[in-house]
Amino acid sequence: MKSFLHIILVCLCPLFCSGQINIVKNGAPGSRIIVDKQDSTDLKAAFLLQDFTKRISGAKIEVLGKESRFKPGDILIGSFQLPVSGLDLNQIGEDGFYLSTDDSYLRIISNKGKGSIYGVVSLLENYLGIHYYAKNTYTLNKREDITVPGGIKRIDNPAFRHRQTYSYGNEDPVYKDWFRLEDPKDIFASNLWVHTFNDILPSAVYGKEHPEYYSFINEKRQPGTHSQWCLTNPEVFEVVSTKIDSIFRSNPGSKMISVSQNDGNGTYCTCPQCKAVDDYEGSPSGSLIRFMNKLAERFPDKEFSTLAYLYSVQPPKHVKPLPNVNIMLCDIDCKREVPVTDNESGREFMKALEGWGKVSGNIFIWDYGINFDNLVSPFPNFHILQKNIREFKKNSATMLFEQVNGVKGADFAEMRAYMLAKLMWNPKLDSDSLMQSFMNGYYGQAAPYLYQYQKIMEGALLGSGIPLWIYDSPISHKNGMLSPYLLKTYNELFDRAENAVKGDTALLKRVRLSRLPLQYSELEIARTSPDSNRDNLIVKVALFKERTAEYNVSSLTERGNPPSEYCDIYLKRFLPGENRNIAKGAKITWVIPPSEKYKALGEKALTDGLFGGTTYVESWIGWEGIDAEFIIDLGEEKTFSSVEADFLHQLGAWILLPEKVSYSVSSDNKTYTCLGSFEFTEDRDLAVKFVGGKVVTDQPVSAQYIKVFIKGIGQCPSWHYGVGHPAWFFIDEVVVQ
Repeated sequence: MKSFLHIILVCLCPLFCSGQINIVKNGAPGSRIIVDKQDSTDLKAAFLLQDFTKRISGAKIEVLGKESRFKPGDILIGSFQLPVSGLDLNQIGEDGFYLSTDDSYLRIISNKGKGSIYGVVSLLENYLGIHYYAKNTYTLNKREDITVPGGIKRIDNPAFRHRQTYSYGNEDPVYKDWFRLEDPKDIFASNLWVHTFNDILPSAVYGKEHPEYYSFINEKRQPGTHSQWCLTNPEVFEVVSTKIDSIFRSNPGSKMISVSQNDGNGTYCTCPQCKAVDDYEGSPSGSLIRFMNKLAERFPDKEFSTLAYLYSVQPPKHVKPLPNVNIMLCDIDCKREVPVTDNESGREFMKALEGWGKVSGNIFIWDYGINFDNLVSPFPNFHILQKNIREFKKNSATMLFEQVNGVKGADFAEMRAYMLAKLMWNPKLDSDSLMQSFMNGYYGQAAPYLYQYQKIMEGALLGSGIPLWIYDSPISHKNGMLSPYLLKTYNELFDRAENAVKGDTALLKRVRLSRLPLQYSELEIARTSPDSNRDNLIVKVALFKERTAEYNVSSLTERGNPPSEYCDIYLKRFLPGENRNIAKGAKITWVIPPSEKYKALGEKALTDGLFGGTTYVESWIGWEGIDAEFIIDLGEEKTFSSVEADFLHQLGAWILLPEKVSYSVSSDNKTYTCLGSFEFTEDRDLAVKFVGGKVVTDQPVSAQYIKVFIKGIGQCPSWHYGVGHPAWFFIDEVVVQ
């Protein structure tokens, strides 16, 4: 018997001597995976491990049910193996895991959430050498032996119980699990997770018969898809409660729902009752939190998430959110060139964060690392990621959503998503080390040049003192981080990066994809200079169009606007020397002037021969809630047959088309004759557009003065974000031909 046992131990020794587990030996399975097949999360973890060990070695490890008899060297995934000596299950938080080879088994145990999956990911990444970088992009070392060292005994818990990014790679299910990311539909009932007021209480259904359910704005009730609720109306509470009860009944596994304000600023209710509450509380969040607390009391076993966003970002002075009220706090107004602790906009947000942190331990941060108006342009915020996340964690945030990238082609999108995912799990990681680790794995020999590119741009941004924000334009930085000399330096670095990997098609594509924001910046900046080389620009536009099509870049702005359309418009609209305009350089005299900050710029911008782009912060001249009127002095009497004013359509910025534009002409600036008018059609399309208001005469006319009158629409309509508030319209060039 002793000899027989000795033989067995000798045979098993290679599998678990010194605690190491030989998962695969000489291309054959050395372990089995034991799992409760009724637990879908643990089973998914088992198949993930089976899949990747096969990719490494070619060996398919058997997955067996928990009823199987364990033997040394087995991989045990799930809580069925409890109790385990020395393990206190209470030490494992939501999505956390226990990973051990402390005895003759490889154990992965979670408490709740997806910890078993993340335990497998940790095993694959930290001990088997597999590194995931981007959508369907990973590295591994193929080999016949897979060994996990003995003596592992670790518990790993995330810093935040919910970690979410908005990045194009998330549609890869392995990527999403690998980076331990959540999806709103996984936890929010009926996928109601943000801006849900109109989903729960549609104004199209209730607005006509019950306008009292909606915001009182500018002395009247304003029902609309972006209007808020009258939160002090008891009937609203009862109707909403009934709706929520129905939603939870239809989603029996859900415990959380978002009951949150519609998108838009300043659209909250100012009726006497709501105003009295908000005045007492010192913030429009006062009536909101009182309403949420009533829901939390009505449904004590549910969790209610609501926005602290724009007008409601500051906490109330008196009422405190109940524990099952989740505060989704948004830092949308913060500039991004420095951490939230280091500039005025950030400090205002920190005031809100610290205030909410004192009254709630249930805070969900919505952080932004995206340029909505120019998705494919440089956005060098990598140096602030870790510092901001640490501040969020320090001030009671338990959930974190990073709205970044959005589309393929965004500035170093893959690296930003990689770094954020790592930091959301563990904010103590060094962000610069993460950047270098990613670059070395993802770009290969091109990494040193791209790292230098990032560091030079970071320094140039900080040195310029120019803010970086979520509605930015490359043009704002043309005298800072995107100055001519720096653009030349960046291009030299990218040339060297491309040359370093020219023999590897996959790596070269990655470098060229990451170069697109630089190419886009050059095009945008060039269109602001009348001295730009037209032929050179034609070549650059063609290359940008070719590369964005090759890499499937879908959009350049939050609202659509595909690259191919941008390139076509660029050739027609922005190339120097293409548009003859006899009003170029003409003097402007205001009759009804634009908003104050646009007066001085408008005197030149309307006739400077340069057309504005999709970002209203440059070149465009705006009027808010009023009509416009001005006179163009051509300097002498000239003959022409058409006049066209150029308008911007950008609904997200409350910039709508006017009602109409009218032109009249005069030779003495006293007596004017009507030339004609152009009426605009209401446009609800979210895409950014340039719309011309053009009048053409049957016969040429001669005049020195042209009077332009623009009839605005006054208030934003009921379907718009700014319902009840003044609408903007913006005009750029006036072309006379």
